Amino acid sequence: MRNTFLVCYDISNDKRRSRVHKALRGFGDHLQYSVFECQLTRADLARCRHILGEAIHHREDQVLFVDLGPVEGRGDRVISALGRAYSPLDSPCFVVERDDDPATPTGPLRTIQAIQRARDVRALEGLEGDRA
Repeated sequence: MRNTFLVCYDISNDKRRSRVHKALRGFGDHLQYSVFECQLTRADLARCRHILGEAIHHREDQVLFVDLGPVEGRGDRVISALGRAYSPLDSPCFVVERDDDPATPTGPLRTIQAIQRARDVRALEGLEGDRA
């Protein structure tokens, strides 16, 4: 079974960053700067982690793997953007806005709330568009 992962990296050295970028192109779709969407089996994930582990400096660099769940049956992807509008070419992404308020939930609860807000906004926009 394949899961979708967002793979994000923060690499301090240009040469290592280039190696990581080239390696990730073989595993998924480049979405934005240091963000890739990869649909990986367990074996693919292990191979990807091994390759990237050899390319980075473990005390200076960071690669994050965000598991978004199974490729099949994930439901709608909710995307919000600030600035330039998001346009999915063939590689949609999943974005949750940041809030520095410590009282605001984080993690899965934060994601669920962001999805619900986006669905509410889409529903309101649809209703207002019908009135025009």
